[in-house]
Amino acid sequence: MLNVVVGHSNDPDSLAAITEVIEQCQANLNGKIPQAGIVFVAIDFDYALILQTIVQTFPGIELIGGTSDAEISSLLQFQQDSLALMLFCSDEIEIHAGLGKNLSQDPILAAQQAVDQAKSKIKNLAVSQFCLAFPESLTVDGVAIVEGLKLALGKDIPIFGGLTADQWQFQKTHQFFQTEVLTDAVPLLIFSGQLLFSQGVASGWHPIGKKGKVTKVDKNILYEINGKPALEFYHHYLGGLPPSGEYPLAVFESESQDFYMRAPSIYNPENGSILFLGEVPADAFVQIAQASRNDILGAAKTSITNALNNYPGKQPDAALFFSCAARRLLLGTRVIEEYQLAQEFLTAAIPGCGFYTHGEISPLNDGGETRLHHETFVTLLIGRH
Repeated sequence: MLNVVVGHSNDPDSLAAITEVIEQCQANLNGKIPQAGIVFVAIDFDYALILQTIVQTFPGIELIGGTSDAEISSLLQFQQDSLALMLFCSDEIEIHAGLGKNLSQDPILAAQQAVDQAKSKIKNLAVSQFCLAFPESLTVDGVAIVEGLKLALGKDIPIFGGLTADQWQFQKTHQFFQTEVLTDAVPLLIFSGQLLFSQGVASGWHPIGKKGKVTKVDKNILYEINGKPALEFYHHYLGGLPPSGEYPLAVFESESQDFYMRAPSIYNPENGSILFLGEVPADAFVQIAQASRNDILGAAKTSITNALNNYPGKQPDAALFFSCAARRLLLGTRVIEEYQLAQEFLTAAIPGCGFYTHGEISPLNDGGETRLHHETFVTLLIGRH
């Protein structure tokens, strides 16, 4: 048995919003007690009040979450400046939370602390299925966080989620763990037991031009492609235009056609280097990527249909969505269509929830290794055996 419910409010008052959200959830819980929850909140709310109210209402709940660029749910679809909560109830599935602090000092240690804390509560470690994580995005490279989580969990345990956001201000994001409001932290949930799940990952961007090889890089600062300044690579294909989120890099780590996205941030015209929002591996092959708004929107459809086609059961019990803040910015007023497209393929009975992130976390495909993505739409479907 797995029961999942969602509450979502766009009331600007924190107390009114969380009161409405809890009432919505309780109306569908039918007296069941949730064992875990995830909460996504816009940046102008009273986070402490919201978390305290949830934990007081549902004592013993394993609660995590964070601040978001925008929020989505099966109740209100796309919203900004809102509060969304998803609660999980099950007698057969274990869901336990962990927290790692001081990510910027040592992301490997922080990830290990979070995983150890969650694992210490799990009765049957042999059936761990997947991890949900909503870490910091501004104090440390998201790739280092993902690598730390993979090291702590083992590469066979897939990780899903997104880096917390602050509505494109890039000043401070917050992470939530029980009643704690944190920065520079990684909260997570580990799901264990007789679960079914599937994923879909799509960006809508298409590589153009020839591949180049990364020949000089320092983590997320790309200096040279094919032995020449990285800026020259961009100028060659974009007619002198500077790097921007409209033209991210498609990164290929092997000979396969699978790639993930890296979004450029700022560039240095003096040495031709480009700062990306995530690490770019040395010796990887890269291509400039482009997309139309229709392409970007089509990726949401591709993501959800791939997840449904791969789902190993009859019908999932819940859907989670993680989309990039850059997608929201580039889609403009059409961003509301993204979740509408995804929702077309789900029955009204399936609760959905998600947020717009500073970086999406998921494997590239089922059974693949977990990656940090940019400008990507990730779907996660979960259910019971």
